[in-house]
Amino acid sequence: MKLPPPMTTEAQWEEAYSGSFQQPLLVFKHSTSCSISSGAYDELSNWLEDAATLSLRPVMVLVPDNRPLSTLISEKLSLKHESPQLILVIDGKVSWHASHWRITYSTLDEHLGTHCEK
Repeated sequence: MKLPPPMTTEAQWEEAYSGSFQQPLLVFKHSTSCSISSGAYDELSNWLEDAATLSLRPVMVLVPDNRPLSTLISEKLSLKHESPQLILVIDGKVSWHASHWRITYSTLDEHLGTHCEK
């Protein structure tokens, strides 16, 4: 599986958030101008590509292109904004999150492995 195109509207976020009550949601806040975020993107992309099945829904927000949407997500989840940032949302609540250098393939396996078969 690959990361989908970035969300760009509040309506897309509301639909994804509402869906977290049926299927876990994995939100990736990405900055295309940050080398740390590029590394996190690669780690997440490789992890997703290795998944045979995935029981969560990944979504992405490009922070520099859509800061208002990124801020809205942080406010809705009562979570401090960071970039790069990964947030697992289950039933509308943050179940796990990581940022910066903590976004690695092994960390994803450790914390999200129950949502992925390889």
